[in-house]
Amino acid sequence: MPTLLPMGVLLPDSLLRNDVVAVLAAFVAINTIVYVTLAVAKILPKLYVRDWLSTRNRRSETRSIDPDAPV
Repeated sequence: MPTLLPMGVLLPDSLLRNDVVAVLAAFVAINTIVYVTLAVAKILPKLYVRDWLSTRNRRSETRSIDPDAPV
């Protein structure tokens, strides 16, 4: 009678508990976090620091064609 393995078992337990596999798994986890962070940062709109800071070069009067336009 042939030996049956449970479904999903591809590698023996002794190989999966090796230190090299643990280092590789940590590298893959960190790499995944970096790529997810970059993808989310690319989706979000750009933030400009100049928009948050008040500057003195803003016009006090409107230069619109319509003189009654809001400032």
